[in-house]
Amino acid sequence: MMNSGWNWFVIIVTVANILACWWLIIWATKNRANESKEGDVTGHVWDGDLEEYNNPLPRWWLYLFYFTIVFGFVYLALYPGLGNFKGFLNWTEVSQYDDEAKAVHEAQAAMFAPLRDLSPEELVENDQALLTGGRLFAANCAVCHGSDARGAQGFPNLTDDDWLYAGDYNTLVMTITNGRTGVMPAWQASLKDDGVKEVTAFVRQMSGQQADSQLAAKGQTRFNTFCVACHGPQGKGNPALGAPNLKDDIWLYGGSDASIAHSIANGRMGKMPAQKDFLTEERIRLIAAYVSSLSK
Repeated sequence: MMNSGWNWFVIIVTVANILACWWLIIWATKNRANESKEGDVTGHVWDGDLEEYNNPLPRWWLYLFYFTIVFGFVYLALYPGLGNFKGFLNWTEVSQYDDEAKAVHEAQAAMFAPLRDLSPEELVENDQALLTGGRLFAANCAVCHGSDARGAQGFPNLTDDDWLYAGDYNTLVMTITNGRTGVMPAWQASLKDDGVKEVTAFVRQMSGQQADSQLAAKGQTRFNTFCVACHGPQGKGNPALGAPNLKDDIWLYGGSDASIAHSIANGRMGKMPAQKDFLTEERIRLIAAYVSSLSK
């Protein structure tokens, strides 16, 4: 919303420019006694013999200019363009988007209607539901999780049976609807360089990888002090917190020595954005059913 000064500045300049175009047309087409008559040579010559005649513009062309002026005033009366004046139609980009989105949702309602009352178990077994869910996934989720839903570094693989927050249908619906924020705190200040190396060795050993046994033994003590609260005494994680299982060979940020050490020292911040503002409940249910089917 413009303040009063800018509002009137825009109105005056806009209207003045349109009126100036109208005046220019009148002035340019007005007969003048001191000028040559229609059909006479004006005296302007180019290329030696190319002369300019005093002939008026074609009427259709002149009327076209007048039409654009009238069109400009009509447009500014109907639509916003004169400062804070909203136009008699009260049109806005937001209202047009809302109207178009509503029309799309209404048009698609017939497609979703047969699937609306199906149970989660029935959705996962319904070919039409999975086909539609797959298309919705490709349009809304593939940018992070990949077109094959196998994810990438920092983006979880949705085709296996390893879940940070559990993989049942209701949990998936909650995750898609409200999003998730996973935080792994940084422990560099508490563990120092030697402690990070020791915990890294223990985590690698715990996941079945080769590691220095002496460092791993020291790392277990530190793990039980700093890490057990989230990852559990056995290192199998905690779905309630989104803490990953450290005993398997599935890694969100990589399972190399350097990747694990970086996670311990600097922490991690993972965010799954909420989709409730972009997807309807029906669409979220279908995506959840599709994702649930992938891990099966």
